[in-house]
Amino acid sequence: MLELLAGNEALALGAYHAGVMVASAYPGTPSTEILEVLSEHKDIRTDWASDERVAMEVGLGASYAGVRSLVVMKHVGLNVASDPFMSSSITGINAGLVMIVADDPGMHSSQSEQDTRNYARFAKIPVLEPSDSQEAYDFIEYAFDLSETFDTPVIVRTTTRISHSKSVVNVNKVRTEHNRDFTYNVSKYVLLPGYARARRPDQYARVAGLEEHAETFELNQITLGSKDVGIISSGVAYQYAKEVFPDASFLKLGMVYPLPKKLISDFADGVDKLIVVEELDPFLEENIRLMGIELQGKDIFPTIGEYSPDVIAQNAAKAGLIDNIVVSNKPAEGLPKRPPLLCPGCPHTGLFSILSSIGKRSAPKKTTDINNSGLVICGDIGCYTLGTYPPLSAMDINVCMGASIGTALGMERANVDKKVVAVIGDSTFFHSGISGLLSAVYFDSKMTLVILDNLTTAMTGHQDHPGTGVSAQGDQTRKVGLEQLIRGSGVNDLEVVDAFDIKTIKSTVKKALDADHLSVIIVRGDCAVRIKARSGPRAVETEKCNDCGMCLLLGCSAIQKDGDKVRIDATLCAGDICTICEQVCPRGAIELK
Repeated sequence: MLELLAGNEALALGAYHAGVMVASAYPGTPSTEILEVLSEHKDIRTDWASDERVAMEVGLGASYAGVRSLVVMKHVGLNVASDPFMSSSITGINAGLVMIVADDPGMHSSQSEQDTRNYARFAKIPVLEPSDSQEAYDFIEYAFDLSETFDTPVIVRTTTRISHSKSVVNVNKVRTEHNRDFTYNVSKYVLLPGYARARRPDQYARVAGLEEHAETFELNQITLGSKDVGIISSGVAYQYAKEVFPDASFLKLGMVYPLPKKLISDFADGVDKLIVVEELDPFLEENIRLMGIELQGKDIFPTIGEYSPDVIAQNAAKAGLIDNIVVSNKPAEGLPKRPPLLCPGCPHTGLFSILSSIGKRSAPKKTTDINNSGLVICGDIGCYTLGTYPPLSAMDINVCMGASIGTALGMERANVDKKVVAVIGDSTFFHSGISGLLSAVYFDSKMTLVILDNLTTAMTGHQDHPGTGVSAQGDQTRKVGLEQLIRGSGVNDLEVVDAFDIKTIKSTVKKALDADHLSVIIVRGDCAVRIKARSGPRAVETEKCNDCGMCLLLGCSAIQKDGDKVRIDATLCAGDICTICEQVCPRGAIELK
């Protein structure tokens, strides 16, 4: 049966047909949809873990117990999961364990570019890399089979374009389960130093066995064309290279670690010029050079950023490999810039506008002077990161998920001469903020922590988390109380305020900033995108408006300047779920339409 599937849909369906019984993930673009699609199948267990480390541990436990398990995350999630990930290479598995790790070349929705292949080599874990949705579907079964044959977790690496691009897939499998019994084996599963040392040689023997297997592995394919140019590639880069070099000979690697050395050497001997085309790090290039093979790669194509046919063609033309080409995807001249903004009705807007005004970061019709601010605001990963942009300008530091509290604590410990505020979302707090709060309590911090609780994981598409009490499959579970958790950690000063009550937020924030102890504020309000029924859009009474600009400082895209007048676009306004602009207008010029 033929179906048009995105890569993530194909990966999920491939895992289901391969007999996966337990799947665990933390949402992160570009990987999120995989677990969402899998959760539609009620005969398996799918869970949103509190973070990627827990997802990895759940997958390991399920594998040890004897069922095929799947763990899904984006590339930076592997940083979080790295401890159990590295150890899993030593323990090995029981039933198959596959990890899908989605890299994000170009950093479309990430704070960094990382190449997961480096992690895999570090851990001595094999990597498969599909180049379209059909391969995404097929490779999952190969990955599970490899996992069980070689007693190892297996990574299936994708990138943004593979995850989100669609192509026709021949769905030609039916679900088959491969369950095994759990067997007590202390020397395998208990990583005491004595046991772990005994298993280290097995890791190297496994890599040697995989290298031998790679020589005849059917996912590594040679397509002969002109012997003038031979190209080694994988993933979506292969598709782009094939488009730019239609007549070249190709070695497409489905397994990118470990590499088939003899196959590569034989291919190199059969062409006049050997070129490696790969996104991000020169992983293939460097490993092939270590075989003593001459080639070109990153001296032609960039190491940084996402590839496209045009990127490859332009650089190939500069190197004299093809004729000069005309760039086909250059944007038209004069297009307006559209910076990312918080949504109209976002429950984070009020808090950020108040932090901005208290910190004297913004004022109507004046140049923002952040250097003279009285606050240092340490932010975190989520929709609220958009509070960084003008006119709010209410975030100074943002490193990675869960880091806001720890970085704020570090600045405070360094005696920074400003009041320190940490801002974090509810899902991110459950993900990795809890440990930072424990340290803040332990070191008697004086910071103010603001938890923006919109009751969902909004940025990646409204997934549930421990604070919602709902599973990935929509089942009611036990809800973790945010207030009880915070008080249980030792916090005495905790306030919960309505995200759309500006007066209360302002007084609560000022009180917290004046306190000489750790204070926590939960600003709670539903994500506007999840509220479908809306009424009562606001409008500006032009006779009352004196163009003071206070409403424009909210950064709400529904509030617009039309000539010398301010107006509210009724099609964008969140209506009665948000009255923040009405509350901040000093002249009462904004009211129900």
